[in-house]
Amino acid sequence: MPKTPLHPSPPPLEANDVAIVGGGTVLWFVAFVALLPFQGTLSAHGHGTWPWICLSGGLLGLIGLWYCRARRDAIARGRAAEAAGSTSERTTGTADGDGRNPATRSD
Repeated sequence: MPKTPLHPSPPPLEANDVAIVGGGTVLWFVAFVALLPFQGTLSAHGHGTWPWICLSGGLLGLIGLWYCRARRDAIARGRAAEAAGSTSERTTGTADGDGRNPATRSD
């Protein structure tokens, strides 16, 4: 059987990670608040840890939210610096053939 030709991989999709992690974090806290009134019943049936699992999920979600926001901001800064660098090289015309500015190059 002949093999099908390989196609190049598509570029990765950009997602709103902050919204996804934020939504999950909110759901963990909602589950904690919803289970808290039933703590006695849950404990009597051997499930007393469920509200605390939800609370820990929400707290870990806050850490994830901080990380995703920092990552998003770093990506935005990198793209802005890249755009500013390519714009200044095009306007000043001081870039070498390899795309680097000779004034900032270290030999």
